[in-house]
Amino acid sequence: MNTPFTPETVLTSNAPLINTQRLWQSLMDLARIGATPKGGVCRLALTDLDKQARDLFIQWCEEAGCTVSVDAIGNIFARRPGRDPSRAPVMTGSHIDTQPTGGKFDGCFGVMAGLEVIRTLNDLKLETDAPIEVVVWTNEEGSRFPPCMMGSGVFAGKLDLADTLAKQDERGLVVGEELQRIGYAGSRAVLGHPVGAYFEAHIEQGPILEDQRKTIGVVMGCLGQKWFDLTLTGVEAHAGPTPMHLRKDALVGAAQIVSAVNRIGIESQPHACGTVGCLNIHPGSRNVIPGEVKLTIDFRHLHADKLQAMVDQLQQAIDATCQQHGLGYQLTPTADFPPLDFAPECVNAVRQGAAQLGLSHMDIVSGAGHDAIFIAELGPAGMIFVPCEGGISHNEIENATPQDLGAGCAVLFRAMVNVAVG
Repeated sequence: MNTPFTPETVLTSNAPLINTQRLWQSLMDLARIGATPKGGVCRLALTDLDKQARDLFIQWCEEAGCTVSVDAIGNIFARRPGRDPSRAPVMTGSHIDTQPTGGKFDGCFGVMAGLEVIRTLNDLKLETDAPIEVVVWTNEEGSRFPPCMMGSGVFAGKLDLADTLAKQDERGLVVGEELQRIGYAGSRAVLGHPVGAYFEAHIEQGPILEDQRKTIGVVMGCLGQKWFDLTLTGVEAHAGPTPMHLRKDALVGAAQIVSAVNRIGIESQPHACGTVGCLNIHPGSRNVIPGEVKLTIDFRHLHADKLQAMVDQLQQAIDATCQQHGLGYQLTPTADFPPLDFAPECVNAVRQGAAQLGLSHMDIVSGAGHDAIFIAELGPAGMIFVPCEGGISHNEIENATPQDLGAGCAVLFRAMVNVAVG
């Protein structure tokens, strides 16, 4: 494109402006690094494959005229300068590490969409007042090293750098040493960086947009999460000689708790989820009454009071079940993320961008965790969702169309320009 654009013409244009084919090609090129036979990607954090993907991202950003820096937890920042260097940057990004059987788009779309925003600004010869930054956050998935959202958590001061660098994977390999090994233990400080605004584009990872036939999800916020480990303790006994009415069967109690978690989730709508994801039975013999069962419980809700009410109902169900079956129990909290409302100015910028482009859109909430949750602690933040086929993610068959991805990137472009000028 040779015609100079102004922010005003960009924000009033109903043309996409971004290059959908270029965005798609970048995603496909990135997906070759760690490609799996089923069409997905296995690129775990801080592996050699992660290094290759990071190197490619930096190459592309430098070719686009960006200055690149890396902080002590390995987060990568690619900056396009603005007319006013004193302004805090308008940021976008996500992650490029994947699940062991991950897809091409989870996280990667947000990073490549940010790169496409910079490339489009270059094509249009458009200067912004505030700098633009695209970020690759380290280890969002947590597949290899716990916890998830590691890089953004350290950047936001929610996770301690020293503690995080000391985390180990199942083989005993250490985050800090692996960062050094792949050359991404950066010199930039992790704390104290201002955030003018942050936008994150992402596939929905759920079926709502596809079901409602909408192209853009205007993300209002993220569900709060409370996770627990529950151990139920009964008495192991022979399955033949022990009468039913004299048993202390931990698995029967667990079955009632599983049913209660599901019921609580259903009765707490809208925006509620209740899940038992893991069940461990001891001793695990076909002719022994289970004496101990360990299970995980995951509750989510958009409103803090409703989320706590779900926990209160769980406690009542556990007490009643254990009393009925003569069981003991231990309930241990393992995670607590409060519900998050994204900044109205960012939400409105996304909604206005979708409307300007004539794209079908709807308000939506995120049921999953994203780096935007932590960055929202530092400045105004928002998210953009696009549909994924069947709502399937964290799966090698994860899929999204070039058209939907391009639409999401076009909205991201407008939202960022809207904030970065004036």
